[in-house]
Amino acid sequence: MGDKNPSVSEHTKHALTTALKQAMARKPLDKITIAELTHACNIRRQSFYYHFEDIYDLLRWMFENESISLLCQQEGALLWKEGLLQLFRYLEENRAVCLCALRSMGHDHIKRFFASDIYAIIHLTIEQLAEEIGVRNHLDSFVDVEMLTHFYVVALAGIMESWLFGEIDRTPEQLIQFADTMLNDQVRGASARV
Repeated sequence: MGDKNPSVSEHTKHALTTALKQAMARKPLDKITIAELTHACNIRRQSFYYHFEDIYDLLRWMFENESISLLCQQEGALLWKEGLLQLFRYLEENRAVCLCALRSMGHDHIKRFFASDIYAIIHLTIEQLAEEIGVRNHLDSFVDVEMLTHFYVVALAGIMESWLFGEIDRTPEQLIQFADTMLNDQVRGASARV
């Protein structure tokens, strides 16, 4: 739906996001109502529906706007690490909200929020690593790029989830360094088989 006044529209969306975060810090997502959010923002219920279909649509917009955009800004083999570091920091700052979303919606829904953007970055990183070591033109002959990319996306999503739940006691920097080492080792090792 086209926005009549983009600045008012963005302000409303951000106000609803703030209200959603505050509510998610206190209770499960399925216990939060649109009436509660609109009351907190002092807006009419119709204003909510002007921007979002339901609370899950608002949650999706929140994640896309706040965290996934961090990844989209990062390009290149060095910058992907910075993008993931920013994503981990976002998750850390919004731990209560993210845990509420994980518990309320489940792993599959949260994974979908991040998967396509992480996928594009990992795929590009694999191609750039191959370029660095001089095997870009032969990349598909020694490694299944799509499968390797999918493997790392699933692994990173699992690591993020385990880290959020406190099952992994590492800093974001340590996790990203580990992922970088594994990815570099995989591409460089595969190229040695050629």
